[in-house]
Amino acid sequence: MKVNEENSQKNGFVVVDKESGWTSHDVVARTRKKLNMRKVGHSGTLDPPATGVLILGVGKATRLLKYITDLPKRYTATMVLGAETSTLDAEGEITNTQSTEGVCLKNLQEAGTQFMGDILQIPPMVSAVKVEGKRLYEIAREGKEVERKSRLVSIYELSIEKTAEKDIYRISVTCGSGTYIRSLVSDIAQAVGTVAHVGDLRRNSIGSFNESDASPIEEISVIGMTEGLKDYSQITVDEKDAALIRVGSVFEKTHFKLQGVPEPWIFMDKQGDLLAVYKSHKGKTIKPDVVIPDSNN
Repeated sequence: MKVNEENSQKNGFVVVDKESGWTSHDVVARTRKKLNMRKVGHSGTLDPPATGVLILGVGKATRLLKYITDLPKRYTATMVLGAETSTLDAEGEITNTQSTEGVCLKNLQEAGTQFMGDILQIPPMVSAVKVEGKRLYEIAREGKEVERKSRLVSIYELSIEKTAEKDIYRISVTCGSGTYIRSLVSDIAQAVGTVAHVGDLRRNSIGSFNESDASPIEEISVIGMTEGLKDYSQITVDEKDAALIRVGSVFEKTHFKLQGVPEPWIFMDKQGDLLAVYKSHKGKTIKPDVVIPDSNN
């Protein structure tokens, strides 16, 4: 197919609108087949029942996926109060029920404020987190439950609204990497004296990439590496500096007048092609975190 021939020469990102029922690996496999490329990876697992924005790296851009992973993410989900499940979502079996008497929107909103900022969160048993080299969901499949260490995650925005259905609320969350909305919903419910699970979950955005930027798997296309890193500071350099950047040179921060400019820094040549990603080094200098090989190599 023509689309495969065109995209097979590209290095960049694919912004997918994942459908429910697919694992993130399923999306990667379908993308490899559609683009006729083997080197494809994703920027972070999205639960199989969940839908929404999933960003993949293609070719050389697979080395840049960590910068996508670090971007804030926005989710919307339904909170189903009164019933807890084995997976903390609608896919699992109900394991606990509790009364929701006295629980109202105001209670939930007040409880939600306790979870703003940097918080400690215990990941669900059914998750991709590794314990002693094994994924938690693999351990859960064996009918076992193990102790999980709490992890520091960041919640930037959180709002809760009523729905037309009793005991079902809608929660919107903007958060940092590694946050589990299933755990957050469960923790908020416990804070008001009941239990809950997620009814449905959608990832609305990753950084500045939102639902309008995402395409169904059948309609995907590859965007350039610099476009994929548009949330970071981008600096265009002349050919002399470009040649030095290509070989991984270290620079003084003052060379590019980077004081006050947030890192990491995305360097590109005058044609708009990505050269490297740089970070601070020993205070006054910067060094490459990732150098992108020249297209001729």
